[in-house]
Amino acid sequence: MALDILRLPAAAERMAPVYPRGAPFFCLLLLTAACALASFAFACATPFAAFAVIAAAMLPLPSALAVAAAAWIVNQTIGFGALGYPHDWNTVLWGVAIGAAALIATAAARIVLRALPRTNTPVALVLALVGAYAAYEIVLLAFTAFLGGTGAFAVVIVARLGLLNAVWLIGLVAACAFFRLLGAFRERRAVSPGA
Repeated sequence: MALDILRLPAAAERMAPVYPRGAPFFCLLLLTAACALASFAFACATPFAAFAVIAAAMLPLPSALAVAAAAWIVNQTIGFGALGYPHDWNTVLWGVAIGAAALIATAAARIVLRALPRTNTPVALVLALVGAYAAYEIVLLAFTAFLGGTGAFAVVIVARLGLLNAVWLIGLVAACAFFRLLGAFRERRAVSPGA
């Protein structure tokens, strides 16, 4: 079984911010908001591998893919609508390549997480990020044969983007932990006498 960071209330699952029934909506809100922030801050360096790991950890694969696609749509809408991406075929096709890479990264993260059902959460998430980021970069690299842009795959650039994805994953996990603590606080307050 895949790592499910949203299942409640098992003690070993520390990052469960919502009940499973609300997981798709929570994940959609979390990742589209994070994607909007990242798109404005980093434009083409949106951390889709980190988003893929969170979606794959929270949701079954079909839902995770839908959430990843929604984040990609937010990214492309901001890019073409607000950031002035060029309206030419090469840019549009790179957008499609990024979408395909985000979906494949989500599937890769899910495969890694399914292979590590007993691994503790931080290790599983790190390994899933490595798998997702590798898949993401390989898909984008494959598109350079048709679209050009191999200079973007210099080791320094790939390493910097990998670090950016790691930082975003930490932030997203922290957000999940925050919402879980907030939910637990609300529950305790609701059931405590005199509240």
